[in-house]
Amino acid sequence: MRQNPSFTLASEEGVKRLVREHPWAIIVSMTDASGLVASHYPVLLDETAEGIVLLTHVGRPDEVVHELGRHEVLVIIQGPHGYISPGWYDANPAVPTWNFVTAHLHGTPELLEPDENLRVLDALVDHFEQRMPEPRSMRSTPENAAYAERIAAGTVGLRIPVARFVAKNKMSQNRPDETVDRIIAELDGDGPYASPALAEEMRRTHEVLRAARAERAGATSADASAPAVGERA
Repeated sequence: MRQNPSFTLASEEGVKRLVREHPWAIIVSMTDASGLVASHYPVLLDETAEGIVLLTHVGRPDEVVHELGRHEVLVIIQGPHGYISPGWYDANPAVPTWNFVTAHLHGTPELLEPDENLRVLDALVDHFEQRMPEPRSMRSTPENAAYAERIAAGTVGLRIPVARFVAKNKMSQNRPDETVDRIIAELDGDGPYASPALAEEMRRTHEVLRAARAERAGATSADASAPAVGERA
């Protein structure tokens, strides 16, 4: 993924937030037998580990197709994204663009033992079920537990320590505040390219940027008003 300093997401915590909020991932492998292979699975963060560590599973025989454990994989996490019309800018000539936030995570998977795999499956189900009015865990009853253990045998659990990542948060940081506010208003509206989720991501990004600018301006103002060395305050 080509980087641009204006849009680089270099924060490990920022990437973790992206994974937590958008856990549907694409896992890509370059294999000896089949060339490029891609699969789609939900992922969780191992919150007890240092750095970024992903927990997930694949259905058999994907562990064979991907040759998991034999080489590095690429895990792609995609957050909110959407079309940005030049009509939302100003009267000057402009072209459309696409705003998005995404991370490319690289690491070599570790295949889990069956009991560890079952714990990961439990955690995945509980993570998504917790929002339900009546959460249903995978092993809430003896019948459910027996069924879960049979189903789990058809899956392979993975732990993926992320060795490196490249992430990008492109949210019109190169546009003036009034244009950004207009884009956010359009995304929050009811037009054909409305996207409240993208509007919220833009809002979050620019709140941080504006706060940083205000802090720098305050520091500069304080420095300018401070008495010079040797002067009386």
